[in-house]
Amino acid sequence: MPSLPEPTDRVQTPKRGGRMSQDAVVEEVPVWLEVNGRPAVTWMCTPDLLEELAIGWLHGEGYIDTIEQVHLRPCATDLGFWAEVPEERVAAVHAEGRKPVLASGCGAVSTFLADPATVEAQPVRGAPPGLEELRGFFKDLFARGERYKDTGGIHAAALIDPGAVPSLVAHAEDIGRHNAVDKVLGGALLARRPVQGLGLLVTGRISAELAFKAARAGLAYVATPSVPSTLAVEIARRSGMVLVGRAVSGHPQHHGAAGPSAA
Repeated sequence: MPSLPEPTDRVQTPKRGGRMSQDAVVEEVPVWLEVNGRPAVTWMCTPDLLEELAIGWLHGEGYIDTIEQVHLRPCATDLGFWAEVPEERVAAVHAEGRKPVLASGCGAVSTFLADPATVEAQPVRGAPPGLEELRGFFKDLFARGERYKDTGGIHAAALIDPGAVPSLVAHAEDIGRHNAVDKVLGGALLARRPVQGLGLLVTGRISAELAFKAARAGLAYVATPSVPSTLAVEIARRSGMVLVGRAVSGHPQHHGAAGPSAA
């Protein structure tokens, strides 16, 4: 795996009466990825679960469908990866004609966004859980957030499988909300766990980029304490996915395949 910063680069967060320190900081490092010998992306991310991050990003962008379609090699001297995927998959991604945009993230984040009209229309994939059950899932998500407890400045994502015990089957934290999603989806791919029909919890806004990742993965719903964007709702409606906004407080709203409604 790529090497991490030396321990002296990290700021320990002393606890005072169970509260986070005023001088708490969140780790952020650049990690690069080349696909078939060409630069593809550099993430500004929290330096853990980096293999999961790379695999999840490749899946979310359409370069792979399964773990068998990629050979991922870490750089021994730097935080980065070389990925080898079928060349026809690279050509298919380029053929989508994605436009470079400044994403709706914190800061000027450059990404390539596909046209929502290219999302294939599909039937409804499944209904999200009821209000109390969903809030219980979020309570579990927050309880697992060690970095959140230390700093309060981190995003998290989790996969929900109603048929598993416990139902929260994967969890990741990252300074970037899209990175956290890539990490949980990448972890599922590495574990060869099917994700079609599962749910996704996120702690930030559901943007178009995040909705594309969830739609490509075949997820049934995405829930957040925040709200979805209008483009995310359009993507969800076309893909048969449900977006749940205000899932923790207030009156949760269902958008997308289920239409706008209060839970």
